Amino acid sequence: MTEITAVQKEKLMSDLRVVISDAEELLRMTAGEAGEGTADLRGRVQARMNQAKVELIHVQEAAAAKVKAAGHATDEFVHVNPWQSIGIAAAMGLLLGLLISRR
Repeated sequence: MTEITAVQKEKLMSDLRVVISDAEELLRMTAGEAGEGTADLRGRVQARMNQAKVELIHVQEAAAAKVKAAGHATDEFVHVNPWQSIGIAAAMGLLLGLLISRR
């Protein structure tokens, strides 16, 4: 399975928030509908939406933890290898400058 990039993850999270919001709005709009089947369906949908919200929060927390861990690892690398870090940054700056100057 391929890895999902950070941009794709953020887009997915945003889309999930919109779907949950729309579903909540739909439930509010149909609150006055009568019938045992409708009430049962609304209850199941509400329960699943609550579960999706909780899982979305867990995914966001896990993503934030990974970003923090990557930041700490980068900070540690820079402190342990300052000259290599400067060389890498200079090389990336040169490459970026060359790419920008071609346009």
